[in-house]
Amino acid sequence: MTDAPPLVRIEGISKSFGNTVALDNLTLDIARGEFVTFLGPSGCGKSTTLRILGGFERPDKGRVILDGEDVTTQPPEKRHVNMVFQDYALFPHMTVRQNISFGLELKGMDKANIKRRQDEIMAFLELDGFGDRYPGQLSGGQRQRVALARALAPDPALLLLDEPLGALDAKLRGQVQQELKSIQQRTHKTFFFVTHDQEEALTMSDRIVVMNKGRVEQDGTPEELYFHPATRFVAEFIGETNLLSGQMRARDGDRIVMDWFGHTLSGQAPAGPLQTGDAITASVRLEKLGFHTTRPNAANAVQGKVVGKTFLGSRMALDLVIEETEGAVLRAFVDAETGQAVGADPIWIGWDSDSMAVLQD
Repeated sequence: MTDAPPLVRIEGISKSFGNTVALDNLTLDIARGEFVTFLGPSGCGKSTTLRILGGFERPDKGRVILDGEDVTTQPPEKRHVNMVFQDYALFPHMTVRQNISFGLELKGMDKANIKRRQDEIMAFLELDGFGDRYPGQLSGGQRQRVALARALAPDPALLLLDEPLGALDAKLRGQVQQELKSIQQRTHKTFFFVTHDQEEALTMSDRIVVMNKGRVEQDGTPEELYFHPATRFVAEFIGETNLLSGQMRARDGDRIVMDWFGHTLSGQAPAGPLQTGDAITASVRLEKLGFHTTRPNAANAVQGKVVGKTFLGSRMALDLVIEETEGAVLRAFVDAETGQAVGADPIWIGWDSDSMAVLQD
């Protein structure tokens, strides 16, 4: 990390629509060159944040600082920001070249420099040969690249992307995700990406901000949020997990010892205070469970039986009931070969304490 000032600073932003609170005292810094994704369900505040950054909404209170300048009350055209919309918002009556030049003309750039910038950005995004086509003559992936070209052409400091891949089919979506991440890395631009798709966020982001009811639930790298969720909401919203509810027995530094249906388990402690005897919940991801014929040398080990298998192609999901422990169940992901080999006999399940995160709520 560097000590450079952030490109974007959101200071205590709140926004309500009637009686509905969209943002509740949001404070956040975004560094130059980051690919930051705002992730959350509908109504969590992610799109409102994007619109406030773009100047399309004004906050009820708080400030937006962009590159050291307070832009809270500036209209969109005065900000060094551009936006890619979900439906791309291309002008259907304009060619690819004309769509790309639109923002440059608004900025008063002369024709020679517009032509140079068009050629440059079209070559960069592999749009050579498409300049005279209209949006209706392009595929979904090509239209997405044109929308990105139009947004990048004026060289904005910040690019806002409002679920720009939502209209693409699954196969093309995966391809464009990789392209978009590659473009961000090559341009060193700061991308502010909004999505409700957890897999998309994990695939593309340097950093994910999980939103819930207008507040930040957790802010971190994809790996941090997936393997070490701070709250039950994050654990359940990002991927699939086992939630183990029990009682705290002891705390040893950054480790919590808990009782789960009579089994003693160890996991990573949350930031908040906990007392012996408190009811707690821990999260352990399905792929972190290992299978053994004898008791493993792991911090956590229980014995159970497989009661269900679901074939998922390259892997298999196993449903397990823990031996002599009514109500204790686990679910695991294993490779298909291992899943086929596991039979009906009791088997040991083990996982280490680093794989289990005790949640704050």
